[in-house]
Amino acid sequence: MEIKVLADNNTYIDQYFLGEPAVSYYIEADGCRILFDTGYSPAFISNASKMGVELEAITHLVFSHGHNDHTRGFCWLAEKNDLRNVEIIAHPGCFDEKTDETGLDIGSPLTEDEVRRTGKYRPSASPYFITGNCVFLGEIPQKNDFETRKQIGTRKIRGVKERDYVMDDSALALKTDQGLFIVTGCSHSGICNITEYAMEVCGERRIAGILGGFHLFDTDSRLERTIDYLGKLNVKAFYPCHCVSFKAKAKMNEVLPVEEVGVGLSIVL
Repeated sequence: MEIKVLADNNTYIDQYFLGEPAVSYYIEADGCRILFDTGYSPAFISNASKMGVELEAITHLVFSHGHNDHTRGFCWLAEKNDLRNVEIIAHPGCFDEKTDETGLDIGSPLTEDEVRRTGKYRPSASPYFITGNCVFLGEIPQKNDFETRKQIGTRKIRGVKERDYVMDDSALALKTDQGLFIVTGCSHSGICNITEYAMEVCGERRIAGILGGFHLFDTDSRLERTIDYLGKLNVKAFYPCHCVSFKAKAKMNEVLPVEEVGVGLSIVL
């Protein structure tokens, strides 16, 4: 299994990739070429080209959730590539209209109908096994009392606006010889909830690593309980990025094996 970071807030010095506050990862596993999220702009396409990643050869496209910093780059991907044979996997609510508390559009520019016309759309709120060793987790249940979902603006369902708790937030779990490797976008569901559910779905308690946004910003009790939970799992490596503050990373690094993340990072298991 190999994962390459195509889009992230950070870039590595002297490598001259493009950075943006967004997420896109390229994953090779079990003969599949999976693109996980598409960032906010065509930056991930430029980075992929420099890294030798052939996006025209992807077999699967997975969306972690429907916010535009994870989906907007799809517009440029679809312009440049024929995606008719690509499986596009997401939670059924991924392409709902979404706005923040000020009314600003923060959702995907895509509609569900557009996605269906572009590729082989596979919406799933339940775990969906892409291969025997790679599963899209679907809707994440709450497993921990310190990780209750928070409202982020509103979503529109059949013309009616309602509070958005980002129920479409999901992740990938990959089985390896060293345990599970979990890939997440923003972890609006809670990174510990995601990890616990991944272990339940896969029947595996060993965690080789976790990559992605953990949506942790404050050095508060939630962060403390998150660190305590993750510390007890003896995870081999953490790759917090995107929506994790420096203060949160620094606090995690005191007791957890935290690695630096930036565009150009390659993880091989």
